[in-house]
Amino acid sequence: MPHRPRKALIIGAGIAGPVAAILLRRAGIESAIYEAWPYSKGIGGGLQIAPNGMQVMDEIGLADELISRGSIAESFDFYSQEGRRLGSINRDMARRFGQPAVNVCRATLNEMLIDKAWCACVSLYFDKRLIKVEDRGDQPVIAYFADGTTAEGDFLIGADGVHSITRRQVVPDGPKPFNTGLIGFGGFVPHSVLDGRAIGRRVETTFGQSGYFGYGYCSPDPMDGAMWWSTQPAHGMDAAMFRALDAQTLKQHLRSFHHGWHDPIPAIIEAAENIVITDTLDVATLPTWSRKRSLLIGDAAHATSPHAGQGASLALEDAMRLARLMQEGQELTATFQAFEAERRPRAEKIVAIARRNGNSKREFSAAGAFIRNQMMKWLLPLGSKSMDFMYAYDARAA
Repeated sequence: MPHRPRKALIIGAGIAGPVAAILLRRAGIESAIYEAWPYSKGIGGGLQIAPNGMQVMDEIGLADELISRGSIAESFDFYSQEGRRLGSINRDMARRFGQPAVNVCRATLNEMLIDKAWCACVSLYFDKRLIKVEDRGDQPVIAYFADGTTAEGDFLIGADGVHSITRRQVVPDGPKPFNTGLIGFGGFVPHSVLDGRAIGRRVETTFGQSGYFGYGYCSPDPMDGAMWWSTQPAHGMDAAMFRALDAQTLKQHLRSFHHGWHDPIPAIIEAAENIVITDTLDVATLPTWSRKRSLLIGDAAHATSPHAGQGASLALEDAMRLARLMQEGQELTATFQAFEAERRPRAEKIVAIARRNGNSKREFSAAGAFIRNQMMKWLLPLGSKSMDFMYAYDARAA
């Protein structure tokens, strides 16, 4: 009989980490989560959990709460910069795939997952920035943190995101996150800002000659329940440079970039506060996802840019599949290899799709933007069908 691990050290308390801990606990494996940042309830913008991710949320008993605290997205609609409708995708998701797509504030999702992990008797430690992993033979795996403390376990899961420190331990000379050349801006505005455009439960997005803009409800809170985002070519700037600008200069940049775009985009920009700015990064492929008794999951293994709306859902899938494989009681190396063999093709395919989708949000000539928009009218119905594989996947039955 192979030795059955009893304790997992999980690095990262974002999405994959807490869900992996909850599901491993069900499998009889104790977990402790170590998060680099202080505990906070107000970080991040909005995101969407697709039906495949909602299957995992349902498995851990949080699907109904997520729907009540978020907003079901009944379609994804596309417009030109002038406001002409180009098409629609992702309709009738709940009927077709068993769960709806749900928009939610990232902070709300994180709060729900951390509370659920606490209720499952998972230990969580914040302000614990990993600096090194030591894995020597029959001794426990040791995680060393910047504050001088250490933790010991039978194996370690790196769920610490696109800038993963664990990745550097698993693949010391591996590829760094790839900057796709796009900058993301985003945040929240009151429901009332969208009152002039009866969007209902639709997410509306707009392709400009340069860049992209989207908005939709993500919470029933009328004061802060609509999310928005702007994707722009970087033009030599990075997120840190934009963050260094004062609020008024940043607001003026957004006004100028989206000047002349259809309503309610100007009103959203005027109402925007606490703007979140991010570089658009991905990790297309790594030589391996594991080393000895350390395994990468979620964005640490296969970070995807946001242009397929699958980052959070892939992380949820990873947590589910890892826990199921751990239940089989194989030797750790065999489990990690089976996990990678199963997950890598799907994850890397979606990362590539997201990167390709991002290309339509770069800078075009006026003629190029016109041609792109005309092609979208024809291609959206066909492209939508080809994306069904993402949403139809159920990690519980895989």
